[in-house]
Amino acid sequence: MAVNLNPDDFIITRKRKLYKFALFANSPLCFEVEQWQTTLPTDVLELGAGTGLFGVSLAEHAPASHVLAVDVKADRLQTGAQQALEKKLTNIHFLRARADQLLELLPVHSLQKVWVTFPDPFPKERSAKNRLTHPKFLAVYQTLLASGGELYFKTDAVDLFTWSLEQLVREGWRIDELSFDLHGSDLPDDYKVMTTYETRYTGEGLSIHFVRAVPPIATV
Repeated sequence: MAVNLNPDDFIITRKRKLYKFALFANSPLCFEVEQWQTTLPTDVLELGAGTGLFGVSLAEHAPASHVLAVDVKADRLQTGAQQALEKKLTNIHFLRARADQLLELLPVHSLQKVWVTFPDPFPKERSAKNRLTHPKFLAVYQTLLASGGELYFKTDAVDLFTWSLEQLVREGWRIDELSFDLHGSDLPDDYKVMTTYETRYTGEGLSIHFVRAVPPIATV
């Protein structure tokens, strides 16, 4: 059966994406890698931030912290940047970057918290090296976390979660808090602030898996 496609639909979609990129480029809170100022204070990192709205909540509820929301897609990050501007928040920034660029962008032992929220599970084993809880990325977080710093990880993907727990244990991280049903647990409400994906997944009846972990002695 033939399907009639309207070329104007693609034009509208492209214009909308270009508009979002323009919002990102013109926001005082948003940065590309080459624009990032390493002197800007950062002690809380959200990686795979998506729309950045979770980072906005972190910044709003902890005004003494300095949050950096990182994602590879600028058109998504600008959503959080717009909200942060509306709320007049000055303790959050948004950066379009990859996880493997973090060591070039942030000082060693500068972070108190790293949040990894609903990353791509990369279910195929050959793509395991791209998972944000792969040992190569755990080593990055370990290097960036200050003494007493912690990793917080949320996902709805149970296979990714159990695999990630295995990596944490194998790499010597200490598991301090763990739940296969975060919102049904008695863990602190601070952990239950929802990301955009989390709101959708819980609305579909999915359980959210959560772990708080402490790295072994940090390396330089």
